[in-house]
Amino acid sequence: MLVDGQNYRSIWLAADGVGVEIIDQTRLPFTFVVARLDCLQEAMDAIKNMQVRGAPLIGATAAYGICLGLREGTSTDHLEDMAGQLISCRPTAINLRWAVERMLRMLLPLPEEVRLEVAYQEAEQICNEDVQTNEAIGTHGLALIREIWEKKGGEDPVRILTHCNAGWLATVDWGTALAPVYKAAAAGIPVHVWVDETRPRNQGASLTAWELAAAGLPHHLVVDNAGGFLMQRGQVDLCLVGTDRTTASGDVCNKIGTYLKALAAVDNGVPFYVALPGSTVDWTVTNGLATIPIEERCAEEVLQIQGLDAEGEMRVISIAPAITPAVNPAFDVTPAALVTGLVTERGICKASSEGLRNLFPEQR
Repeated sequence: MLVDGQNYRSIWLAADGVGVEIIDQTRLPFTFVVARLDCLQEAMDAIKNMQVRGAPLIGATAAYGICLGLREGTSTDHLEDMAGQLISCRPTAINLRWAVERMLRMLLPLPEEVRLEVAYQEAEQICNEDVQTNEAIGTHGLALIREIWEKKGGEDPVRILTHCNAGWLATVDWGTALAPVYKAAAAGIPVHVWVDETRPRNQGASLTAWELAAAGLPHHLVVDNAGGFLMQRGQVDLCLVGTDRTTASGDVCNKIGTYLKALAAVDNGVPFYVALPGSTVDWTVTNGLATIPIEERCAEEVLQIQGLDAEGEMRVISIAPAITPAVNPAFDVTPAALVTGLVTERGICKASSEGLRNLFPEQR
């Protein structure tokens, strides 16, 4: 995607072919900073501290983390230890485990002396596949947006509500939930995006809004609790969100607050779709509520907020009494029954075991 006229992915190999460069998402929307990762620990810190976030991008970063770690040693014990450390960085996003396990399957059978070179090749392949996958998601989602637009008479914009950030910043490029929006705009279909602020880390306000502004697409930022109100007033044609893990039966785990949007959508007859690559499906799990681990992040994310002051300086301020504790679950699970459909790189299906396996028959 374009940033000030320059093409960027969210992660790429540095010019020296050794380090890895990322867009530091903790600095957005006020400052565009490229950060460099040179070792396994820095890759892990980038994942933990959310310099990179979004399930597909976390997976890509973990793949490159393996590469950086192999520069410190290529033994099997070291490789397996690295894998365990990376997988433990964030427990909910399944792409993290998926990418690490894919790297292990490729590297473990190989002689130690060739592992480093092959690791870089495989990490690059994971990134390239992610771009292709997400563009395909965009193409399938475009058909959905086009259908809604035509039903509206082909004049008024399609009004889409999204939650958190599932744009190109959450992937290597294109995004999941926003990929169809970008495709629709390129196809001449007018769109308008309602952007949930997405407390407590405000990824909607800081990342989705930044992406849409950079792309020149109409959007408005709304507080998280406004979604139901907009749906009641008939101002939302489609809810389209991403996911960090989807069960084999179609339950969807996404940023906290997604479940409430799905409830409001069902109550108001608004279609609620989830966009995801096949790598985000956890084929070992069927009951998301009982099985998916929900990451509990630090209380400071709830008790404090970051922004620019009147002088343009970045500040962190407290918004609650000093003695007040906070609970900060990062995700919730939306049952498949509330999901209209899943938009994948292979097409759109029902949020069900049958629907997913019809698209991914190799998982039967």
